[in-house]
Amino acid sequence: MAGQEIHVVTGAFGYSGKYIAKRLLDTGCEVRTLTNSLNRPHPFGQRIKSYPFHFNNKNKLIETLSGALVLYNTYWVRFNYRTFNHSLAVENTLKLFTAAKEAGVKRIIHVSITNPSESSPLEYFSGKAKLERALIESGLSYAILRPTVLFGQEDILINNIAWCLRKFPVFGVFGDGQYKLQPIYVDDLAELAVAQGQETNNSIINAIGPETFTYRDLVKEIGNLIGKERPIFPIPPFWGYCFGFLIGKLVGDVIITREEIEGLMSNLLYTDSPPAGKIKLTEWIKNNATTLGRQYASELQRRRDIKELY
Repeated sequence: MAGQEIHVVTGAFGYSGKYIAKRLLDTGCEVRTLTNSLNRPHPFGQRIKSYPFHFNNKNKLIETLSGALVLYNTYWVRFNYRTFNHSLAVENTLKLFTAAKEAGVKRIIHVSITNPSESSPLEYFSGKAKLERALIESGLSYAILRPTVLFGQEDILINNIAWCLRKFPVFGVFGDGQYKLQPIYVDDLAELAVAQGQETNNSIINAIGPETFTYRDLVKEIGNLIGKERPIFPIPPFWGYCFGFLIGKLVGDVIITREEIEGLMSNLLYTDSPPAGKIKLTEWIKNNATTLGRQYASELQRRRDIKELY
């Protein structure tokens, strides 16, 4: 349809990007996606035009962004691995921002993380901070969304806590387990992103959910709601990492990293802010208790099997 606004979403066949894309389509926008998984099954049929990222071809990257009003950036990596790492993700995202500006994109909605800091020893948080600064200094209109943990049907963390509770007779938490998390429902994040796409003022929003949990209480709550209450006991972070490493070897995945444990225990997934989401994790788990954690959700498998539904 002539005159449709063009919006570009990175990773529309993945997790948060899929929910953002659906909401944009529902508003009547033309949607494009940049993705590493061009052949991954998705629910959009022919309604979305898909393109590779072209990080190593600036002109093609600019071309795929040309004519777009808003770019929604969800591109990132969770941890360092043989085939991907944080430093490359930072480099690629900077290329994306530069190409967006040269293509005439008017506004960028960027998904970051709570409590980013360029001085952080944790690459996840320092990398996100570098990208925030670059976007702020770009001169483009922007909204930076800072979620903690996302939950939804395609979730990994909450699902795999439930999986462990179903598989093992006890559950160990790192240290005292009193550090906090504020999970947000993935579609609440998408709603916020799309709403910010219609704004013009620059903003930074802590995209947190309506419930705050200590990690220990989160595990306890999940166990209660799925009918798998387990004894919860503290373990030293090093041994917790080792146990996660061994399970990861068995399932062919990276369950948790040292950096993730440190960030969690440093309360970096908590902020004293009003909630931006409406859906409660506890209510969502009640509605999905029979299926949550029945199967292990593998980060690496999703990256390898790019022809499988995310």
